[in-house]
Amino acid sequence: MAHFDTEYQRLEASYSDSPPGEENLLMHVPEGAKSQWHHIENLDLFFQRISFFKWFRKNGFTCMLLGEIFELVQLLFVVGFTVFLANCVDYDILFANKFVNHTDSSKVTLPDAFLPVDVCSARIRDNAFVIFVLIISGVFWLHRLVKFIYNVCCYWEIRSFYINALKMTMSELPYATWQEVQARIVEIQKEHQICIHKKELTELDIYHRILRFKNYMVAMVNKSLLPVRFRPPVLGECVFFTRGLKYNFELIFFWGPGSLFENEWSLKPEYKRGGNRLELADRLASRILWIGIANLLLCPVILVWQILYAFFSYTEVIKREPGSLGARCWSLYGRCYLRHFNELDHELMSRLSKGYKAASKYMNCFLSPLLTVVAKNVAFFAGSLLAVLIALTIYDEDVLAVEHVLSSITLLGVCITVCRSFIPDKNMVFCPEQLLRVILAHIHYMPDHWQGNAHRYETRDQFSQLFQYKAVFILEELISPVVTPIILIFSLRRKSLEIIDFFRNFTVEVVGVGDTCSFAQMDIRQHGHPAWMSEGKTEASIYQQAEDGKTELSLMHFAITNPQWQPPQETTHFISQLKERVHREATGIKLIFTLVSSAGINDGASALRSLSPQRNGRTDARTVSSGSSAWEGQLTSLVLSEYASTEMSIHALYMHELHKQQSRGELSRHTWHRQDSDESSDSVPDEVRSEPNPHSRHFPRSHTFPTTVASPSAIPTSASAYSFGAGGKAVRSARVPMGGWAEDGQAAPRHHDPLPEESSEDEMPPHIHKVNAVRCVVGMAKLLCARVLKINLHFCPPILTLGYITKPAV
Repeated sequence: MAHFDTEYQRLEASYSDSPPGEENLLMHVPEGAKSQWHHIENLDLFFQRISFFKWFRKNGFTCMLLGEIFELVQLLFVVGFTVFLANCVDYDILFANKFVNHTDSSKVTLPDAFLPVDVCSARIRDNAFVIFVLIISGVFWLHRLVKFIYNVCCYWEIRSFYINALKMTMSELPYATWQEVQARIVEIQKEHQICIHKKELTELDIYHRILRFKNYMVAMVNKSLLPVRFRPPVLGECVFFTRGLKYNFELIFFWGPGSLFENEWSLKPEYKRGGNRLELADRLASRILWIGIANLLLCPVILVWQILYAFFSYTEVIKREPGSLGARCWSLYGRCYLRHFNELDHELMSRLSKGYKAASKYMNCFLSPLLTVVAKNVAFFAGSLLAVLIALTIYDEDVLAVEHVLSSITLLGVCITVCRSFIPDKNMVFCPEQLLRVILAHIHYMPDHWQGNAHRYETRDQFSQLFQYKAVFILEELISPVVTPIILIFSLRRKSLEIIDFFRNFTVEVVGVGDTCSFAQMDIRQHGHPAWMSEGKTEASIYQQAEDGKTELSLMHFAITNPQWQPPQETTHFISQLKERVHREATGIKLIFTLVSSAGINDGASALRSLSPQRNGRTDARTVSSGSSAWEGQLTSLVLSEYASTEMSIHALYMHELHKQQSRGELSRHTWHRQDSDESSDSVPDEVRSEPNPHSRHFPRSHTFPTTVASPSAIPTSASAYSFGAGGKAVRSARVPMGGWAEDGQAAPRHHDPLPEESSEDEMPPHIHKVNAVRCVVGMAKLLCARVLKINLHFCPPILTLGYITKPAV
């Protein structure tokens, strides 16, 4: 167990998410006053179903029911059709290698290629592998059938809850925001007491229950605990994180047999104590080994299923749109890396979808000139052959009867489409720095060394790990059954002690909620990072700090998304201070902020809430009694959503700008202009690096974290226009790309290296002061005008006219 050497310190809950004096309160409700919603035992699952029903209702309960039924039919079809093709078809007749004598017709029909029923049955019975596949598929289908019946009952219960408890009709539900639904849940807690351990529920309580396990996954990715980054000999550094691997992680940690949680809301007591950590690590390692072996044994069946499902799902799409494989999508790792703590699925996908066009344009900036020349010529030759074949078929359709003519036409068309994907648009402008800034406004997270280096292929390759090709996604899912057991047995098992320590040290018990990830509390004092506006406010060691400003950005996102949430006093002070800074930097843009200032920028998304026909979080049912009222409600929800999204983009850009100045200790040029390549965060000369901080010896050591660190108290502020304190030494943080993995034997520096002291603000040229953060705020504020106020985009800066923003229809 020597390789299990690691140290953590268990965190205590920084605050109780309960009203004062109600920490141990149990509500007593008379029997006659109890309703069917009183004391719901599994609130986690109940709230998850409410959220799922709201956002995946698919225009009605009937559509959800049909969707579940067709999933069952689809499974039967894939298995049955595959067995039929493998055992019941005479391919010699189908391929005309064998002649069939007909008395009434000379043509061969499709049923002639089908084997008789008795022959087909005999071939199936004699094939042991087919019998094994059918048994496994049958058991899985029965499991899905039972789950389907259970889900139907649950959906009907949730439908009844919306109608009877929340007083929302099914016609009203599509136009209501999640915040409105959530506000009603908070209100009915006082009446129905769905949670008996607290008198009142908060918005954070509901998010904790819906995202309990997902917050743990986000924290483990943020702290580089899951083995998802590898360096194969030929491919270089790559990320492998598939749905199958994610399913196994959740099976091991959260809900499988022998998992760390005894139920959906409580960690097992033995994992909360540090005395038996080695024994628990051995037990977890053994369990990971057995699950890896089970994956290895089931690999053939799962692999066949993945291949068949991919074949039936994507073949027609590839034939119809071959370029779809060249399209990109946010990877599973990217969704986990870019996800805030306490961010629902629909909130995450909405945010990433807004950055999709800019991300696609950024990746298209890096098409190889050599590959473009080759693609143009290959497309020319393939197009010439295709033109001749098409002309011949037009002249005489019997040409299609010639062997391989039709397949040649199809393959040539696919080849031309693929080649065109490597030919850039002749009107495309190379502006990677501006595009990356637009992307940052929506995804909110970006490694420090990307800024100023957006034109480099290294940055492009690392961004492609978050924004991958659709073809790469399909390929990873296909090989996942083979690679997943290898990762479990040889990579995850070695980290069993670190996993045990992580769950012990970063789990806190919240009254009325249960055990939650302490990072999800978004407590600046416990998990803030000094380089992300938490200087002087955090007591966290370098091990307790969330990477990439995850705590601070998640806190701002949750506060803006849920304006009715009442955070603790320290958190409130941080939020108000940040909003005041942003507001103060933009006071000169009076036209842009007229609407915002009228309600106060500190009010966040609630500034436009007066447009919504609601009182105290409740929507009047009469607002959806007519089509026009329903349209107005939908428009109001859209405006509120756009306002909150824009406000968060402003704060994210502002925080990144301050972080860049504080961590690098240098004033950058205009935010919207591309920086020189020599401003890379990796280009710090050796002579300016200092010796390890003497205070670092007080921190525990681990092979996961470096031994050379700087204590939070030793990290000074930047002497810039946006520093929190007086002038001092600037600090720079060397990070592994994207907060990613450093395998054993690789350096993963996370310490802060001091740079030479910068001059004070008084010595700077007047035109340099406060330009970068102001430009961030101005640009995003103009985006607010363009989207919400319908102002002409000609008044917006060039970055907003790159094509990813279109003027909304009035």
